[in-house]
Amino acid sequence: MKVFLTGGTGLVGRAVVRALIERGDEVVCVTRDRKRALSRLSRPVEIVEGDPTVPGAWQRALGDCDAVVNLAGEPVAAKRWTRKRKALLRRSRLECTRNVAAAVNASERVRVLISASAVGYYGDGGADPLYEQNEGGRDFLGRLAHEWEGCAMEADNGRTRVALLRIGLVLDREDGALPRMVLPYRFGLGGPLGDGRAYVPWIHRHDLVRAILHVLDREAIAGPVNAVVPDPPTRREFARTLGRVLGRPSGFTTPGFVLNLVLGEMSTMLLQSCRAVPKALRANEFQFEYRELEPALRHLLS
Repeated sequence: MKVFLTGGTGLVGRAVVRALIERGDEVVCVTRDRKRALSRLSRPVEIVEGDPTVPGAWQRALGDCDAVVNLAGEPVAAKRWTRKRKALLRRSRLECTRNVAAAVNASERVRVLISASAVGYYGDGGADPLYEQNEGGRDFLGRLAHEWEGCAMEADNGRTRVALLRIGLVLDREDGALPRMVLPYRFGLGGPLGDGRAYVPWIHRHDLVRAILHVLDREAIAGPVNAVVPDPPTRREFARTLGRVLGRPSGFTTPGFVLNLVLGEMSTMLLQSCRAVPKALRANEFQFEYRELEPALRHLLS
């Protein structure tokens, strides 16, 4: 299989590239910085220079592939959500995905598009289980994910299968949220955010990569797919488990109003509850290797 990736140099993308190459697939990645991509990606991989938020020659390279994995998008937690930052978050997802969908529609070869989304789609769901058929939230992340998925579904043309991967908190030892979460524990300041009752939908990066390949290979999987473990913990449970793994206290609580003062609207991402359930993956025989939090953290932090 020949697979085209956007976001191939990111946290998840790099691991997907390695996994595809290891199993014998051809990989093509679009990037704005060819030199940086070559230094970060496994070989052999074909690099196409271009900006996926802008139509260009890279779309012809996409059209010559069997499958597309669309992972591009600015990190939502990197900076405070100013008006300018929110516009960048929207543009990096929506324009890229629209261009990907247009290239898929122009191709006679592409048979599957896996497009990233996020469990932020659901908004604050409290303690209720959230399945793929649940309605979306009305906050910024909920509306953004809804539009993002809508752009991807423009490629649902009758010959191309489209899967929307609603990704939770990705745990990895090198990058992403986990290294930042660990830091306060080193100073004895670890603990839950808010009242600790919100659910945290997470997934080990290894399992996320396996899930992407699983969706690529299973023709029955289309539409929304929750990419999270089956039984997410609350923030209090998460904090206690992380403290136990690190051998550090976990009783320091950061009140919600403090997060709101420091982070503004972005604090909603850290305080809302999302008890997402991977119904589509389980219905299609996907087996998690890391479905329990403590073994996952011990593997990552050993």
